[in-house]
Amino acid sequence: MTAHAAPGGSARAESPHTTALSAARRARELAELRERDTPVDLVVIGGGITGAGIALDAASRGLETVLVEAHDLAFGTSRWSSKLAHGGLRYLATGNVGIAHRSAVERGILLERTAPHLVRPLAQVVPVYRDTPPLGAVLPGLGFAAGTLLSRLAGTRADRLPGARVLRAGSVARYVPGVRRHGLAFGHLNWDCQLVDDARLVTAVARTAAGHGARVLTRVRVLEATGTQVTVRDELGRNPGEEEGDDEFTISARAVVSATGVWAGETTPGVRVRPSRGTHLVIRSAALGDPAGALTVPVPGETNRFCFAIPAEFDRLHVGLTDVDAPGPIPDVPTPDRHEIDFLLDVINRALETELTRDDVIGTFAGLRPLVDSGDGDTADLSREHALVTADNGLITITGGKLTEYRLMAEQAVDLVVRKTGVAAAPCRTADLPLVGAPGHHERVRPSAPASALPATPSDGRPAPPADRGRLPASLVARFGQESATVVTESLLDRPLERVADGLDVTRAEFSYAVTHEGALTVDDILDRRSRVGLVPADRAAAEPVAREALDAAR
Repeated sequence: MTAHAAPGGSARAESPHTTALSAARRARELAELRERDTPVDLVVIGGGITGAGIALDAASRGLETVLVEAHDLAFGTSRWSSKLAHGGLRYLATGNVGIAHRSAVERGILLERTAPHLVRPLAQVVPVYRDTPPLGAVLPGLGFAAGTLLSRLAGTRADRLPGARVLRAGSVARYVPGVRRHGLAFGHLNWDCQLVDDARLVTAVARTAAGHGARVLTRVRVLEATGTQVTVRDELGRNPGEEEGDDEFTISARAVVSATGVWAGETTPGVRVRPSRGTHLVIRSAALGDPAGALTVPVPGETNRFCFAIPAEFDRLHVGLTDVDAPGPIPDVPTPDRHEIDFLLDVINRALETELTRDDVIGTFAGLRPLVDSGDGDTADLSREHALVTADNGLITITGGKLTEYRLMAEQAVDLVVRKTGVAAAPCRTADLPLVGAPGHHERVRPSAPASALPATPSDGRPAPPADRGRLPASLVARFGQESATVVTESLLDRPLERVADGLDVTRAEFSYAVTHEGALTVDDILDRRSRVGLVPADRAAAEPVAREALDAAR
């Protein structure tokens, strides 16, 4: 293991901490912080992708790091995205080459080095009809060709992400069987990247940070914050025998970074965030003939906006995306309005053989993008640049930006912390640091219980060899990568490979692992963030008994 200078000047080896997050670990680390009378190096406020990324960057450089989140990991915007790790093609079309190039580079890092188990290539198909205006018929292809060039300049090889090309009408229908065929002339094919799930990426980043020694504490609300301390409250309440107020305490730090997204304006004076609501519909994949790629349809009257139907887990499609101003108080859980639902159906139906209706919508979700407000104009036109701001009281705030660029944003935030505090730190290493579950991640979790379903799994907890991993559900392997066998062997529930409900390819072992290793503390944590079963209310109700069983088994 390598050693580097720790804060204070002494050398220290890479952290041997486990990546497992649990209620017991949370309680222990909270107790340690209550009793502590010296500052930690860094407190990060916010458990979304940006906050988790900052915690990982800092901890992997050797900084003593604490992350506090009022709710749960990925509670806010980070679970409501389109679940894409995209190369910034849209920004290339608007002339913002900087964002486009950065996005392509960061996408390549995720796909090839840090999270190849959570990121996969996604075919995007734009059908072109005989009555499509000439400009509309040509522009998508030109944009896709430019995107391919950007991918190559960013270092992404063609064998990892193929280049754009033109499809014959029949090939368009093979990718998307439900496409309207009358008048279909040809199509444009592009390749981008899709996350297995956005909330799972956040969890993997946070757990990797914990493996480097970061304290990742959910249900801990910040009451006051400055650049050198935070006053927090344990949202799970006082323990028996404690006096009123004992659930509140102060953590001192050399630096504090707020990564609270759309809530940034509430903690940092001078930061103006203009939320934009992006809404998605959830429909059954069979409604479009179980497409092998994303159907992408231009928004009428717009040159750079599209709606899409993207294949997702559980044989679903996510139809999105709106971009509407969302003024006023910021809700914990945004909800779409009927106009957005109708808009999405109207646009996507332009390219479908059989039109979708509201009866086809089995779920909806909406998220608020934290756009940095630069004045008037549509939210669709606001920059997706991120901003790093230091308040008069020393509190550092980072907001704006895009999910794909989370790692770069974290690197810049920690660089600023190091410059301001002078704390000793190793160089940033996250561009080559595999996340938990990815090939090359260092941790080997030792199983604590046998798994009759996997008798040939090595007893030392190493990833199962190909023959044994083949016994695991493909969906489980897609979500957990190298950890897949461990998820089963660590299960506290019997019948670990049994599904949590009919029609849902989520196993009982995954719900157990959410509690024992991924920090899930409630039924909502399991259903709405560690898995995405909760996106469809009927699925949520069917799986809830197993979620409760998983929590009870860990108590």
